[in-house]
Amino acid sequence: MKDYHRIEKAIEFIKANFKEQPSLETIARVVDMGPYHFQRVFTEWAGVSPKKFVQYLSLEYAKKILKNGTVYDAAYETGLSGTGRLHDLFVGIEAMTPGEFKNSGENLRINYSFQACPFGSYSVASTDKGICNLFFMGQDQDAAVRQLQGQWTNAVLTQGADEHHVQVKRFFDGELEEDETIRLHLKGTKFQLKVWEALLRIPEGALVSYSDISKDIQMAKAQRSVGSAIGRNPVGFIIPCHRVIKGTGVIGDYRWGSSRKLAMIGREAARSK
Repeated sequence: MKDYHRIEKAIEFIKANFKEQPSLETIARVVDMGPYHFQRVFTEWAGVSPKKFVQYLSLEYAKKILKNGTVYDAAYETGLSGTGRLHDLFVGIEAMTPGEFKNSGENLRINYSFQACPFGSYSVASTDKGICNLFFMGQDQDAAVRQLQGQWTNAVLTQGADEHHVQVKRFFDGELEEDETIRLHLKGTKFQLKVWEALLRIPEGALVSYSDISKDIQMAKAQRSVGSAIGRNPVGFIIPCHRVIKGTGVIGDYRWGSSRKLAMIGREAARSK
């Protein structure tokens, strides 16, 4: 995890100073590493050099990807989404019942645990039916529990990893079997669920705009509502809201930090090449 925090710090520096095109030596000094060591660690994490990675984070690259609408359309036809296999055929969604939704999880038992992945620490929670939350977090586990309790005010929370958590860990480690499906048990309105399902159709390495999502769910004028639903995505990365950016090519905000969003976009772009 120390490596990710260094990568995150490097990305923040690059984001703030990209116009100066900082050298490898300059970036390495920011994260208190020698240039050769930093180059090796960064390349092991991202799959490409820091210089190449910066190209994937540029406005020009984002605009180019947005213009290639056929990439988004192809996801529906093929059912595939690159090496990450993030797609609605690979992730199954079951909605909470109206009663569970209304009562904020009354009579539900939710297990939660704290894990780590290439994008930092995260908390993951599940019912007996599947994953209900995945939040990226800092070091404050108590704050993560409070956030979870705020989502499920009437549920019984128990700390401990179950089979759903283990499966998510294997997903991040690239160890899922071809026929495995990650089950999600989500609390949301019909509109929110529709938006989250649309996010699952975005292929790995692709970027789409809020307008694209609005058109996909056949509500072209609902971009503001779409943005709100995306911002309430309860399962980070598995439901890939990080692949939605502004129509101008600007990356935009992210529930768990813009630097983490840049890290996800850049790493996926490198993996998809």
